[in-house]
Amino acid sequence: MKLLDVQELDSRADQLRHQLSHLPEHEAIATLKAARADLDDRARDAAIVVEDLATEQAKVDADVEQVKTRRTRDRDRMDQGLITNPKDLQRMQHELESLERRITSLEDQELEVMEKVEDAQRELDTLTRQVAEADEELATLTAARDEKSSVIDAQLAEVEAQRGPAVEGMPEPLLTLYDRLREQKGGVGAAALRARECGGCRLSLDAAELATIRAATSDEVIRCEECQRILVRTSESGL
Repeated sequence: MKLLDVQELDSRADQLRHQLSHLPEHEAIATLKAARADLDDRARDAAIVVEDLATEQAKVDADVEQVKTRRTRDRDRMDQGLITNPKDLQRMQHELESLERRITSLEDQELEVMEKVEDAQRELDTLTRQVAEADEELATLTAARDEKSSVIDAQLAEVEAQRGPAVEGMPEPLLTLYDRLREQKGGVGAAALRARECGGCRLSLDAAELATIRAATSDEVIRCEECQRILVRTSESGL
């Protein structure tokens, strides 16, 4: 029966490790991290667009101011009567008309760039907010995962602490065989023989097998002929 106690502890430890590695938060965190990385990449690209447009806007603004300065200078010269030659005056008027058209064109371009900057900034703000929201959700999920992991770790530590006393005094060859079978048989190296049935593979033993088991000494290791697991005799074995 002592080996069954060890098996029960080991099975419980396996269950806890499985729970630990299959917490729903693990998948949720991995999915959210991938989504956050995509958002971060898009936010980085959006920031570059905003920066480029801001540079373009600054250039257009400078061009507008430069042309306006030239227009003001020419108007001042005309208003002050500094140009008296009719041909020069006519040429100056034509130049002012050209400057007005240029200013109108540049201001239209300026408005267009400003609209692009606003749109790009809105996109960047949205992505930045989404990244922040993802970070908050990640923090919440991580805290939930860590809390659950802490509880399971404590349970696992308790189970593992019980294993030492449980195997104390057991023959080393038996433990070695049991551990090897556990690795080979999905974590179950020993099973109870109950009602003439192997608790490992759930198959009934025939009369010959049962006769062999009845004749075996109490310290003899019995193996199921079907699954090769160690069979532990109990009061319910049906022998």
